[in-house]
Amino acid sequence: MFEKILIANRGEIALRVIRACQEMGIKSVAVHSTADADAMHVRMADESVCIGPASSTDSYLNKASIISACEITGAEAVHPGYGFLSENAAFAQALQDHGIEFIGPTADHIRIMGDKITAKDTMKALGVPCVPGSDGGVPDYETAIATARDIGFPVIIKATAGGGGRGMKVARNEQELEIAFRTARSEAKAAFGNDEVYMEKYLQKPRHIEIQVFGDGKGRAVHLGERDCSLQRRHQKVFEEAPGPVITPEMRAEIGRICADAVARINYIGAGTIEFLYEDGQFYFIEMNTRLQVEHPVTEAIFGVDLVREQIRVAAGLPMSFNQDALEINGHAIEVRINAEKLPNFSPCPGKVRVFHAPGGLGVRMDSALYGGYSIPPYYDSLIGKLIVHGRDRPEALARLHRALGELIVDGIDTTVPLFHALLAEPDIQNGDYNIHWLEKWLAAQFG
Repeated sequence: MFEKILIANRGEIALRVIRACQEMGIKSVAVHSTADADAMHVRMADESVCIGPASSTDSYLNKASIISACEITGAEAVHPGYGFLSENAAFAQALQDHGIEFIGPTADHIRIMGDKITAKDTMKALGVPCVPGSDGGVPDYETAIATARDIGFPVIIKATAGGGGRGMKVARNEQELEIAFRTARSEAKAAFGNDEVYMEKYLQKPRHIEIQVFGDGKGRAVHLGERDCSLQRRHQKVFEEAPGPVITPEMRAEIGRICADAVARINYIGAGTIEFLYEDGQFYFIEMNTRLQVEHPVTEAIFGVDLVREQIRVAAGLPMSFNQDALEINGHAIEVRINAEKLPNFSPCPGKVRVFHAPGGLGVRMDSALYGGYSIPPYYDSLIGKLIVHGRDRPEALARLHRALGELIVDGIDTTVPLFHALLAEPDIQNGDYNIHWLEKWLAAQFG
């Protein structure tokens, strides 16, 4: 087992990893920018190293500085959290070249799954169901129109190197296709330095269902059920729950088996999430995230496992501490992402937190790096906390979420807490009757 792990991240996910290290008796090293000198993850770690100025490009994305911090402190491994360098194949390879363990999948697997076309081709070959679409990239408009006629309108054009909704356009007919195609390529080039796009059938009212998988790198893998992440704004998740309200045990067992078999066959190591669009009883692969997800706590809640601890174990060469037969769902869990944003425009709202009080009680977990007197810097993501609740069933989880939101106090800044109070009053949310377009339509109706 490792004696010391460096966490190449900040905020609540850095705290999450530090806590796992503490429970395992492993020393932790926090890295931070100058803007994060007083951050909670710096206070809680055994050691800390400043790796650069406020800009993430010069600090949390600075590979050389992070590797230097490992060498200075003697850290044998790096946990990347999510975001930043967590899915950067060059970083994983650089750590390996310096004899430092990357707590995550191999650089090759990150690279394969980081390219949407290669990922889709790989998954299709492994028997994972995929959305009908182009065979690889679409190089020009003539190919685009031929492909669209083949698979049928509406279609969606996506950046090969994309994410977060950038370089993604929908065309419902041939008249819309030319503008959508050229705009998607232009956005992809600006955002990712790569204008390659591909095309898929556009599903009308799908849900976003993701399967949590975990492999030991030696041909063994399990699935830990699904999460429904359909409530999204601008392709960003805001509300996640497990298990999914519309997924039956039979569906779960079948798609879970397919996903676990797929990652086992490629000797995948660590945590991964295979994301699908789900409509009319069918699953369609969209991408695989080769890291820990923001929403991993809902899976931990219903299965009673510590995914970060498990990541560290397999990275150190130990076997998984559970097998598929031992994984049984217990109850229902919901997570809401609380951002420092001002409604209704969701504009970032950094500033000083005068008072912070986390909710408590049975089945309530608050993952946050806030404290009274902390000043939220303007340089990073606006996520300031995740409120996770667990109940015996979905109605109890919803009631517990309502109660916990009422206890939460974040004074001094605006947050998205009022959004969740409003959502919980909606019959569609209470009944689990929503899809990936529901929240955008609801927000438009509420705020215009």
